[in-house]
Amino acid sequence: MKNLKDIIHRLNKARVLVIGDLILDEYVWGKVERISPEAPVPVVWANKRTHVPGGAANVANNIRSFEAKVYLAGVIGNDPNARILLSELKKNKIDTRGICMEPDRYTTVKTRIISGHQQVVRVDWEHTEALRRETTRKIFNFIKNNIDDFDAIIIEDYGKGVINAQLLEGVILLAQSHKKIITIDPKEDHFQYYRQVTAITPNRKELENAVRNLKIKDNKNKLKLESDKLFTDKDIDLAGRQILEYLGLDSLLVTLGEQGMKLFEKGKTPTHIPTVTQEVFDVSGAGDTVISTFTLGLCAGAAKLEAAHIANFAAGIVVGKIGTATTTRAELLKRLG
Repeated sequence: MKNLKDIIHRLNKARVLVIGDLILDEYVWGKVERISPEAPVPVVWANKRTHVPGGAANVANNIRSFEAKVYLAGVIGNDPNARILLSELKKNKIDTRGICMEPDRYTTVKTRIISGHQQVVRVDWEHTEALRRETTRKIFNFIKNNIDDFDAIIIEDYGKGVINAQLLEGVILLAQSHKKIITIDPKEDHFQYYRQVTAITPNRKELENAVRNLKIKDNKNKLKLESDKLFTDKDIDLAGRQILEYLGLDSLLVTLGEQGMKLFEKGKTPTHIPTVTQEVFDVSGAGDTVISTFTLGLCAGAAKLEAAHIANFAAGIVVGKIGTATTTRAELLKRLG
């Protein structure tokens, strides 16, 4: 625990670039007192509206909550929601020079209607089409021109169009040539592009679907896959080892919800990390907290297992909060006792 606390004290020294799909999370708060006469749905009496950065912007927000330096690269539209998102980012002192605007694309917004502690419905506005080549080139040039300012690069792939094969290949090669930490919060359809990075952090479902999609050949230990079959713990171990080897990863950190996490490292036995969650109110954004804290830990000199333990404690804190949330060094140190 003492070593973990020493690492947490150093988290604010890191300089991290986050690349990915930018989302504005909007919350409409109210209470339900009756059912609509128009349809069998609740009527929410709204009394408050709040906005927080989501997606890759939430990852940047998580890093900033630890007082580390963070740069953000992605795409917004030319609309009022973009201005709200930029305002929130600048308020949190996040460097937004890597954010590009596509006028014919609207800013991704996820609106959640909340009554008490319960989410009633969510409404999404988004584009998932690939970026223009010119926009991809602008983002890559920003990264290339500023690569010496970053200790680590996080790729946050929500499948909204920002992360594509061309950008991934260029950024990964750039990070490798400059010996930068590079971690990826993956999209299951893109696993084949995540080769030879420091770590990827899929959840259980993403790992299962990736193994099915990749059709990895292993004559000695074939996974007997069925479309509706849930992986057993043994399957998770085998799938993790196969993905690790297939992609040539340094490590793989799989989040397993209430079962905690499992860390796979090259040449080592998988390590299960039990959950430390005390109470769960909202799991939205928990994966963002995991990759943020894990990456910051590596920047602070932690071994991958130490960084994973810190990320596990951080995730346990944010799921106990309502909405897209972050945690701080002070909260982490208090949780460690």
